[in-house]
Amino acid sequence: MSIKEYFKSIFKGIYSLLQGMQVTGKELVTKKVTEQYPENRNHLLHEGGIPERFRASLEFIYDDEGYHKCIACKSCERNCPNGTIQVITKMVDLPNGKKKMKLDRYMYDLGSCTFCNLCVLTCPTAAIRFSNDFEQSTFEREALVKQLNYLPEKEKPVPAPAPKPAPAPKPAPAVAKPAEAQAKPAAEPTPQAKSAEEPTPQEKPAAAPDADKSPDNTENKENKQ
Repeated sequence: MSIKEYFKSIFKGIYSLLQGMQVTGKELVTKKVTEQYPENRNHLLHEGGIPERFRASLEFIYDDEGYHKCIACKSCERNCPNGTIQVITKMVDLPNGKKKMKLDRYMYDLGSCTFCNLCVLTCPTAAIRFSNDFEQSTFEREALVKQLNYLPEKEKPVPAPAPKPAPAPKPAPAVAKPAEAQAKPAAEPTPQAKSAEEPTPQEKPAAAPDADKSPDNTENKENKQ
């Protein structure tokens, strides 16, 4: 290490020390606030004295009908750094004949929890959360071990399968008509068509004059007399 790098590391350490002392100095002159518990209990519980993000104890999220979203995947148990959570499962038979793993008991040890929030962040269904109920003190350590799924397990109703659409009606088979019905007689022509179709009568030749009335015949008759 060169002399330049040696002195550079010293000044860097001093600078980081001054930065830390700056935070400590601010806390020395900050006004201290003491919570007078339990005298101010009503203020903490009912007037918003506890922040919403305060982590007090892990709890299940139940809806209004008493159902929870835990699918017993054990992601929270695997991500817990000190084994605070224990997920106990069981196999159940479904109505369709298949088997499914379901939650039996969700055990949580508040006494060994580090409130790291890893279990909440890694839950795929958002089934758990941290409450801000800070009053968790007890005289027995066994009372700190809680079963979070305290409500009786309820089976969600399986929706009925959608009815299949009715098949389209098949067209009726064509009925063979008799030959007489198929061969319809030709329509009779109208009187106008008849008159148009009839040939016009040819003009008759003029009648020849009577032989007796011709001048030649008259002359012959006179000579004979």
